[in-house]
Amino acid sequence: MQIAMIGLGKMGGNMTERLLRGKHSVVAFDFNADTVKKYGKLGAAEGKSLEDAVKQLKAPRIVWIMVPAGKPVDETIAKLVPLLGDGDVIIDGGNSNFHDTMRRAKELAARGISFIDSGTSGGIWGLENGYCLMVGGEKRAVMLCEAIFKTLAPPNGYMHVGPNGAGHYVKMIHNGIEYGMMQAYAEGYEILHASKNFPGLDLAGIGTLWQNGSVVRSWLNELAASAFAKDKDLTKIKGWVADSGEGRWTVQEAIDLDVPAPLITLSLLTRFRSRQDESFSAKVLAALRNEFGGHAVKS
Repeated sequence: MQIAMIGLGKMGGNMTERLLRGKHSVVAFDFNADTVKKYGKLGAAEGKSLEDAVKQLKAPRIVWIMVPAGKPVDETIAKLVPLLGDGDVIIDGGNSNFHDTMRRAKELAARGISFIDSGTSGGIWGLENGYCLMVGGEKRAVMLCEAIFKTLAPPNGYMHVGPNGAGHYVKMIHNGIEYGMMQAYAEGYEILHASKNFPGLDLAGIGTLWQNGSVVRSWLNELAASAFAKDKDLTKIKGWVADSGEGRWTVQEAIDLDVPAPLITLSLLTRFRSRQDESFSAKVLAALRNEFGGHAVKS
């Protein structure tokens, strides 16, 4: 099939390469001309501009946008709308808020343009292993693009999960679960690393051990073992953790639905704590202990 890939970052670029390997015809565009040339050398048609990329497509035109969530998505769609028409499809493969996705789908439908939200998981390993695709949208549009999804995904790694917004909704919850899993691994490995009875435990070896028959084996644990093998004490990494927004949205959805989600909520709050060089709340706690009990404080 023919498709335009807009945004050739770590995900969009690797997805472009995987589609090319699958014999699809890809028009590649990014604001970085050197990046476009890189994928041109791999066989993609080079889009000199957004307009040029769309002009190279035959109807029904399929455009996959792989740009940061929020304003960049709206800006890209706004530029695409005048270039597209009835029966054309826009796919958003980023981590957009599902509320935004539902709004965008409604606005585009009024113009005869189909919108598909594809929650995409797989990271930088997706090129070789395939991407897990959680797809939302109208069935006709999804079926039109199914060959693309099947090429990007490993066997059983693609599913049409529901109408517009459902794909990004499922991906949001997926990422919320990921927050909790990562936090559990982080805490467990910190306890092992801090052990006074068994100092110097081989975390890389233990992580690899756990990958064989253990109930805690997972890809995340495999990646942890890999990280420890490169730097056993993680001395080159600062303990500052960002969040993409999906953890926040998951917690908000849990609140809205009256669903208790303490683990995911606490894992999100722990990420916030990681960004403080010194916690003011911890200072307050120390001051209170000193005030009521005369407990020592550190200057």
